[in-house]
Amino acid sequence: MLESAAPLLLVGAGKMGGAMLERWLELGLPAAGVTIVDPYLDEGAKQAWSGRGVRVEAAEAAPPAVIVLAVKPQSMETVLPAIAGRAGPATIVISIAAGVGLGRIAAAFPAGQPVVRVMPNTPAQVGKGMSVACANDRLDAGGRALVDALLGAVGEAAWIDDEGHIDAVTAVSGSGPAYVFLLAECLAEAGRQAGLPAGLADRLARQTVVGGGALLAESALPASKLRENVTSPNGTTAAALAVLMAADGLQSLLTKAVAAARARSLELG
Repeated sequence: MLESAAPLLLVGAGKMGGAMLERWLELGLPAAGVTIVDPYLDEGAKQAWSGRGVRVEAAEAAPPAVIVLAVKPQSMETVLPAIAGRAGPATIVISIAAGVGLGRIAAAFPAGQPVVRVMPNTPAQVGKGMSVACANDRLDAGGRALVDALLGAVGEAAWIDDEGHIDAVTAVSGSGPAYVFLLAECLAEAGRQAGLPAGLADRLARQTVVGGGALLAESALPASKLRENVTSPNGTTAAALAVLMAADGLQSLLTKAVAAARARSLELG
């Protein structure tokens, strides 16, 4: 199915756009059918992509099947007018820019353009991402299947009908990996303060997060039950959880963090 996404125009080949393209190429998207447009791409990156058969800063012979907008929200004002003329009537426009709404994107293209707004996250780099998509009413069943194939190549995907939820999605899963990495940082630092050698503390924290995530992925049990399974009455875990689950503990902090991220996503729009 990925072959059907070619020709594909990727606008922005930074960390997220580049990571997604890497996975698509690995899983069958033909490199010769991909064009990258990115004024910020350094010469080394241009040569690396060109060496793999990807076209860089070139004009397509025909309108692309898919345009992926993987630029920062602040760049959309200049990017959209420059790219709109490269789309054909059937081109599916996919944006992964936080805070930029479907209406704003569609307004840059001719009436009737299929537009999809996607919020992915960085575990897409290893095929473990979580992407949430919503589309305008011009995306047909075939287009949706093509978008599913692209998103499925980088992890799991879900669709929402209400675009109003996308800012909360951004705050939970789009920004969420940073929260997990911060947890690993903080756990390692706590281990060091408890007297562990730095290298061992880092290793314990990293593998605990990796292993806990893998168990959560493989188990049919809810996270709350898995937590309970680790917790013996009056044991060490219970003592720690009494701190983390206090009124001003982890839940309170995460609720505030997600609210702040959602508010910023709304501001970007």
